[in-house]
Amino acid sequence: MTATVHHPETPPGRSVPVPLDAAALTRCRRRVHLDHDPAAVSLPRALPDPSLEQRRADALTHREELGALLAAALAEGWRTVGPGPTPVRAAATAAAVAEAAPFVWGGVLPADAGRRGGAELLVRLPGGGYVPVIVVRHRITDPGTGAVTSPLLRPWPGAAGPDDTRRVRSQPRDLMRLAHLHRLLRSAGWAPPDGARHAHVGGVIGLDADAVLWHDLRAGHWPGGRSTLAEYDARFADRSAVALAARTGAPALAEPSRVTECRRCPWWPVCESELAGADDISLVVRGEAAVALREVGVPTVAALAALDPGGEPPVALLTQPFADVVALARAWRRDLPVVRRVPRVPVPRADVEVDIDMESFGESGAYLWGVLIGYPGGERPGDEPAGYRAFATWEPVPTPDEARSFAEFWGWLSATRARAAATGRTFAAYCYNEQAENRWLLGSAQRFAGMPGIPAQSEVEAFIAEPLWVDLFAVVNDWFLCAHGKGLKRIAPAAGFAWRDAEAGGENSMRWYRDAVGMDGAPPDLAQRRRLLEYNADDVAATRAVREWMTSRAVEQLPLAADL
Repeated sequence: MTATVHHPETPPGRSVPVPLDAAALTRCRRRVHLDHDPAAVSLPRALPDPSLEQRRADALTHREELGALLAAALAEGWRTVGPGPTPVRAAATAAAVAEAAPFVWGGVLPADAGRRGGAELLVRLPGGGYVPVIVVRHRITDPGTGAVTSPLLRPWPGAAGPDDTRRVRSQPRDLMRLAHLHRLLRSAGWAPPDGARHAHVGGVIGLDADAVLWHDLRAGHWPGGRSTLAEYDARFADRSAVALAARTGAPALAEPSRVTECRRCPWWPVCESELAGADDISLVVRGEAAVALREVGVPTVAALAALDPGGEPPVALLTQPFADVVALARAWRRDLPVVRRVPRVPVPRADVEVDIDMESFGESGAYLWGVLIGYPGGERPGDEPAGYRAFATWEPVPTPDEARSFAEFWGWLSATRARAAATGRTFAAYCYNEQAENRWLLGSAQRFAGMPGIPAQSEVEAFIAEPLWVDLFAVVNDWFLCAHGKGLKRIAPAAGFAWRDAEAGGENSMRWYRDAVGMDGAPPDLAQRRRLLEYNADDVAATRAVREWMTSRAVEQLPLAADL
């Protein structure tokens, strides 16, 4: 299906295609609509996500480094399409293809019926025609078997073979982009002949940049055994129709529904307003479950709240007990952000307690480890004074100085644990959502292995596995129902805690960090450093407040889900 727009200046019978890039194939359909609706230009948008901006900058650096490495290794057959306006780059790509260059880096492909895009690398096959290779900054394999790879410096499919050390990690966006480029190459007449060996493959170089992973785009990796190309064609037809309706003012083919992508979508303020006005079911139940509930006549939160929690679920897609889902709807209707699932909440406590919160800048590094130490069992002579302490580097990450700050943090934590043990006291450390802290604990031990004060990876793994390392997010997830989310910024206010900075938040902290270290060329802003330290101090204080609240009588003021 080709999406076209008829313009007043276009002669009858002719049309102008709606251009889609590969990203549209994995985006929410409503976002595709708003991206192509001329009237949406006046609608409010969320502020740019600084972490996304940083990931894009990191990805660009990653591609540039890979390009330089490959260009040096494949010098004789290498052609680079330089920067410039898209038409100039497209012409340079066409010239390199016309001279049968073995490798074309940074090419822009000719647009076709509604498609546009470019590939980091085009690789010419021995029998003629090109296959695409893309460069991404995420992991594309896991340990295992079953992947087909070629050495990094031999980036052509004829050098590929089974790899008994890797298995393919599911990355739908990579597969959709490769299929998109394959269709563009065929449309331009630059693809290998249909019957040629490797005519339907595409390659990916990932974050580790140690091999090229090859995908057969005809393989059935999708539901129902559909091939990647079949899945792509279906999605392209659908997104094209959505874009066409939006561009021409026809009835919308995509209505808002809350999904995971909404958290970072620039159009979320628009959709949130529409969903709240409609009391839409996806405000409480998201994704495919929301779709299924609408189909059986439960389109609103009010309709869900009216159901019998002891009855049979109307659909089988719910990921929580049906009684909890109904209770969430009832809590939402009463504007109750948090309700209890049990009368008393079990939270491990200790004589010596440390709350920990890490601050990172995108994927670049962890620049701050903040701790808040307290002594519910009573402070003793020789103890570290109760209160907040920070271990930070103010060199822009990634930096070797990150190893110093992490080593100081780990040394302090280990000494605190040892002092508690030596004095016969129990110890516990707490965080809120251990996924981030664990990632950087392990990552720091791996990246800086062998440097002064850096623990062995096995030591970090042992700490993470111990019961004394408590994830309060998991406690909240087990024992509370949260109608408006389970993040610390959502839960701590229920415990009576408020951040000092009205703009406190992960995304804003990214902006503050750029100023704090002078990342954009200006001198480092010391006031923003103080702001980040205050923000981190409040985060660990919020973690402690939530823990103390959950183990106090105050939590009993929350309604029980069963009573709703």
